[in-house]
Amino acid sequence: MDQKQMRWFTVGLIAFNMVWGLGNVVNNYSQQGISVVTSWILILALYFIPYALIVGQLGSTFKDSNGGVSSWIENTTNKKLAYYAAWTYWVVHIPYLAQKPQAILIALGWAIKGDGSFVSGMSVQMVAIISLVIFLLFLYLSTKGLSTLKVIGGLAGTAMFIMSILFILLAVGAPFIDQSMEIATQDMTSIKTYIPKFDLSYFATISMLVFAVGGAEKISPYVNQTKNPAKEFPKGMILLAIMVGVSAVLGSVAMGMLFASDNIPSDLMTNGAYSAFQKLGEYYGVGNFLMIVYALTNTIGQISALAFSIDAPLQVLLADADKEYVPTWLRQRTAKGTLKNGYLLTGILVSIIILLPIFGIKNMDELVKWLTNLNSVVMPLRYLWVFLAYMMLNKAFKNYQNAEYKFMKNPKWGYAIGLWCFAFTAFACILGMIPKIPYGSEGWWFQMISNIVTPIVFVALGMILPAIARREQAK
Repeated sequence: MDQKQMRWFTVGLIAFNMVWGLGNVVNNYSQQGISVVTSWILILALYFIPYALIVGQLGSTFKDSNGGVSSWIENTTNKKLAYYAAWTYWVVHIPYLAQKPQAILIALGWAIKGDGSFVSGMSVQMVAIISLVIFLLFLYLSTKGLSTLKVIGGLAGTAMFIMSILFILLAVGAPFIDQSMEIATQDMTSIKTYIPKFDLSYFATISMLVFAVGGAEKISPYVNQTKNPAKEFPKGMILLAIMVGVSAVLGSVAMGMLFASDNIPSDLMTNGAYSAFQKLGEYYGVGNFLMIVYALTNTIGQISALAFSIDAPLQVLLADADKEYVPTWLRQRTAKGTLKNGYLLTGILVSIIILLPIFGIKNMDELVKWLTNLNSVVMPLRYLWVFLAYMMLNKAFKNYQNAEYKFMKNPKWGYAIGLWCFAFTAFACILGMIPKIPYGSEGWWFQMISNIVTPIVFVALGMILPAIARREQAK
């Protein structure tokens, strides 16, 4: 049977479910307000569409490679850089894992108490300790296997996706049902309302946009499963861009209707999605029903994401690790195949990130903002390897003519687009290190230093392992 049965609209829908979520809308609205609508349009046109199409060509060229980005790097450069690509993919998940227990606590609090007081009433120290206990529990359970939870989490992820679309439909449709509805943001019919102020503060927030639209490399396995990759895959990616664009723009407009753009609540990043569903539930006469459904599905989804993200990135790093770069002790497995020292290293690094805020952050809202922004600085570092692989692919273009889909047939243009995406990602990550709180305020220097030191320490750790491996080989 011909395996190439997927059509462009199927690829687009799968990719949309992988890339998009309501949190992307809430987090970016909390930083830019209603002017984020313009930012979404710019980021989609100048960054996301080429990014997705670049992934398409890489996936099509290296269709038999199982290692994703690290395989692309190994094929286009060398094993050493492939190791660093795999290391980066794993290590950037450390802050991500550190944030998941907090997200679980927040979601549970809204489901149980119907507001954000459950977590906001705790001290940062208490949140850190409870989060550490939750993380260590799931770290232990992950060594035992959590296949059932991952399946349930997949269903919860689909439910979250549906809730994200439902949020847009309910919020944007509300004024048409009742024209007396009060819009929180003024002058939403004026173009001037949507024009950002392009200053340093603005550019410091674009890492969150890059973080939101990143992860397109997950789409690569589907490139060669389409009926006609050269024609159908780009159609699927255009559909993806349209769906992301519509969801981002309408979602931001919906947020503007519910929360005043010139008076954004300080806890919006923490509680915004729950509060939004609560407001809509009250408006449509169903009380807290929508909020509770969202909170419960998000709780299950966050638990599953925590469990899955402990193991999956570790497998990418260590499953086929080269002994020249990864020491034997880190590659050791138990009788059941568990990467015991890999789990130990994960536990140590994540625990440090979870406990770090105790020394410089005073309240829950600032903690969520800091950790979300730290993720937006660190996570896009793995996208750099995608663009480096594409640049190297175009540099040796004559050696890679087997791809059924090519984004750029001119290697010079291909290299230039890869370089643009690489530079833009690096630019966003560097400026994203600037704290999103007023300069001189309490915690500013803690956030600035931690945002700079964290990626440096991550890279340094990645450089230490090959040195240990070399000493081991020399014995």
